[in-house]
Amino acid sequence: MIRAWLDLPPAGIFAVLIVLYFGTPLLLAAITFRGPLRRPVQSLTGVVAPFFNGVAILFALLTGFLAADIAERGRQAYRVVHTEAGELRNIHTLSVASASDMRTIRAALKAYVTSVIAEEWPAMDAMRLSPRTEVAYDDLLREVSIPSIAKDSGQAVHSALLTATLRVGTARNDRLALSSDHTNDLKWLVVIVLGLLTQVGIALVHLDKPRAFLASLVVFGSAAVVALGIIALQEYPFDGTFQVSPQPIKVLQALSE
Repeated sequence: MIRAWLDLPPAGIFAVLIVLYFGTPLLLAAITFRGPLRRPVQSLTGVVAPFFNGVAILFALLTGFLAADIAERGRQAYRVVHTEAGELRNIHTLSVASASDMRTIRAALKAYVTSVIAEEWPAMDAMRLSPRTEVAYDDLLREVSIPSIAKDSGQAVHSALLTATLRVGTARNDRLALSSDHTNDLKWLVVIVLGLLTQVGIALVHLDKPRAFLASLVVFGSAAVVALGIIALQEYPFDGTFQVSPQPIKVLQALSE
């Protein structure tokens, strides 16, 4: 349920939040002032304002933790993409500067970059893997691992090439792990439920004042929609409005072979 909501376009994400956080006040108002439960609910009049602070504080804290976690994951995604691009450029630079002919390495590198942009990036948006990109990386690693490179260009160059290629693989694995991470789904459910419970707490404080009842719930609902909506748009670092761009890797397609 949470995953289906987060997969919606921005308008859909905000629409669901609006229905929840503005529909709940209307439902609570109907129960409190119009429905058959009006008398039992009105008998709860007298709950003091500090009552709902506990739920509100829990909601604020968990929302803050969730936002911090999502922001950190976004920063990690940005770093791994630039790390992967940087190591790929290192491989190309070393292959060009080497005394031996490394055109096969550059061809394998370009095939890997093309596969990442054309196949793996769209696959990440759909939470899938790209077998062709896996094969392209294996081909690159195999070309770099040829023993004759050390004889023709020196052990230092060969070691640098191997190190850079292995770092590309590590960065790629980190990128794939970040793109398929769904560990926040339960946190989202808890935060949304706590937001609704906070509205119930606010309603209990204003049972004898219908106008203040609706006004306070609408203000809180508006704040919840804005905050949770903006956070939700950043949930997936490689998809959505604030996604990490593949441009650092894409520009490598222009490198010479």
